[in-house]
Amino acid sequence: MPAPASDPGLCAGFAWDIPARTNMGVEVCDVWAARDPDRVAVIEVTGAGVATTSFGTLKAESDRLAAALRERGVVPGDRVAVLLPQSAAVVVAHAAAYKLGAIALPLAGLFGPEALAYRLADSGARALITDAAGLAKVAPLRAELPALDLVVNRDGAGEGALAYADLLAGASDEGFTPVETGPDDPALMIYTSGTTGLAKGALHGHRVLLGHMPGFLMMHDFPPRPGDRMWTPSDWAWAGGLLNATLPALRLGVPVVAQPAARFEPEAAFRLMAEQAVTVAFLPPTALRMLRTVPDPRGRFDLTKLRNIASAGEALGTETFEWAKAELGLTIGEAYGQTECNLVLAACPSAGIARAGSTGRPVPGHRVMIQRPDGTETDADEPGEIVVARPDPVMFLEYWNQPEATAKKFRGDWMLTGDTARRDADGYVHFVGRDDDLITSAAYRIGPTEIEDCLGRHPAVALAAAVGRPDPLRTEIVKAYVVLRDGFTASDALAAEIQAFVRTRLSAHEYPRVLVFRDHLPMTTSGKIIRRQLRDEA
Repeated sequence: MPAPASDPGLCAGFAWDIPARTNMGVEVCDVWAARDPDRVAVIEVTGAGVATTSFGTLKAESDRLAAALRERGVVPGDRVAVLLPQSAAVVVAHAAAYKLGAIALPLAGLFGPEALAYRLADSGARALITDAAGLAKVAPLRAELPALDLVVNRDGAGEGALAYADLLAGASDEGFTPVETGPDDPALMIYTSGTTGLAKGALHGHRVLLGHMPGFLMMHDFPPRPGDRMWTPSDWAWAGGLLNATLPALRLGVPVVAQPAARFEPEAAFRLMAEQAVTVAFLPPTALRMLRTVPDPRGRFDLTKLRNIASAGEALGTETFEWAKAELGLTIGEAYGQTECNLVLAACPSAGIARAGSTGRPVPGHRVMIQRPDGTETDADEPGEIVVARPDPVMFLEYWNQPEATAKKFRGDWMLTGDTARRDADGYVHFVGRDDDLITSAAYRIGPTEIEDCLGRHPAVALAAAVGRPDPLRTEIVKAYVVLRDGFTASDALAAEIQAFVRTRLSAHEYPRVLVFRDHLPMTTSGKIIRRQLRDEA
């Protein structure tokens, strides 16, 4: 690891110990089920009250689900989609897929039908585990999804779905032996958006969980302590919610608090952390900025158990960093990564590795560098691109069915992030911005292509471009420039109609919060929209 880009004391003597056989399903529930089956794994907080699920129950139900899926024809390598809110059911579905040797495909509940249809079709998902809300979105799409043989509804049968209880009732009682998987065997696929083409499926091996552990330990100030409880408001379908919080916590035996909330409410978040005695939390920067609007949080809520907050997904900023120290008495452990290669930079306040405006230093085991376009390392305070060396346990295997896109992600043995940063003289990495057209809004990385495609489906839209506009709360919001078809007249009512059109078909974080009508858009001679010019205008 290049000395200027790492912390010698932190990384000295570190070596990966990735076994020849490892299975994520076994790691997140079976190990603790064998040690202490009654140990609480998931604490679900709903309007009906609080319910707990033990590791023993997670193992038993995931074994039954894996056996039931196998009896229904799901085999290793098949994609099993999971469209569920935060709950023990999410962990059960993931663990079952991993034990079966299948590939878990997490889908966010905020996705609209078009976003779901694309991911289910592109992945060729064989099975889907969802609830009534998810089924209502997917049922009308079944004709477009010939590979989707099995849809399982945890809330009961209906609209071409098999009731979850009926699926398990037909499973064998002989138990289930997990498939012997290796670290590079595919286990998890999370879609990430880019600027060229539609969303890409980043495929990960079973090693990805073990690869996250050093960074997870740093950012959350672990090893665990008695009474620790983890919570994140992030959807468990997002890499941050799943791999920066939920799965690593369960591997360590730390109970995870789950709340299937539709939107983030700052006072409700403080109340939840107080009532559930949360000790470690993963909060995206936007959530932290929203928490700042709550006056006197320590005076109004019992936050004495809260000992660590970690954050990732976008630059946190000095102001929020200092607010947390002043109002919560906590130094936030910031981290950095991408869906393709997550949690490679991190801070660790208890080890003295934390600095306002910085996303930390390279995590032990990860070779991270700031490079110039020619592949040479930058000097201190010189901006360059964040790159990560392969092999690396957290690095993706490939983009699903996109070998050319996979190849373009690398320069030699360095994975290109497209993100610009600088490192200071002490080795801290400071995020600067993005070289590409990705929009970062509320910790989501949003590609404009999917938004533009959806805008183009509206009957009034002839041409559209989506860019990010700076926003003090969300870092950026989506701003759309739209050229109308003949026969349509620009108006506030039409703008609102187009915005609603995108929001209901994609998701709440992808729709254009600002929409501007234009007579034309700036174009290159080859017919490409010049988004940089539009970003400058925005």
